Amino acid sequence: MSRVLLIEDDPSVREGVELGLRRRGHEVRAAATGEAGLAAMAEFRPDLLLLDLMLPGMNGVQVCRRVRERSQLPIIMLTARGDDFDVVIGLEAGADDYIVKPARTEVIEARIRAVLRRLDDDGQDRAAVEVHGELTIDRGGLTVAKAGRPLALAPSELKLLLHLSAAPEQVFSRQQLLEHVWDHSYHGDARLVDACVARLRGKIEDQVGSPRYVQTLRGFGYRFGPL
Repeated sequence: MSRVLLIEDDPSVREGVELGLRRRGHEVRAAATGEAGLAAMAEFRPDLLLLDLMLPGMNGVQVCRRVRERSQLPIIMLTARGDDFDVVIGLEAGADDYIVKPARTEVIEARIRAVLRRLDDDGQDRAAVEVHGELTIDRGGLTVAKAGRPLALAPSELKLLLHLSAAPEQVFSRQQLLEHVWDHSYHGDARLVDACVARLRGKIEDQVGSPRYVQTLRGFGYRFGPL
């Protein structure tokens, strides 16, 4: 099972999630503040960060940004309100997913499995290495480079790019991308897709306002190319 770092200031939530995940075989380290969680990262070396949005002192968005400065560790945010504007800010800061509290342990574990799931499906029956303009996608090694320079992509960004580029010029709706990339319907929550596209464009495009690779077809969704 995975190693999960949980940063949550509410003792009852922290203890409940920690106990529930441990019962399901996960190794869990818990911290009550962002500062303590960041300090624990180097020693614990987690596979995934489960991060509360509303933390005392350094909040979850700030923690997310600090982590993204040095790591592409998968991040799932915990939030008390699914319509909170801060959710969008957190996704833009680099979170791969979010869960609205209170949430059952089986729901949290399902989201953890979805984020950590291998991306092998996207590489089936495809060339190991593809070149699209300046962009080189190695499906076997799960790496992406632009003009020969490796790019650090978060798990959701990489899986989104792999899925779109597997079918150039095909338009995918937001709901289709939610179901494939995040493995859930999310009841039509397009914020995950839009925030992930924005982050991905910031890394692979020369001009974010005039994207060459990930293009928007207003009213329909997104497509890869044409170049």
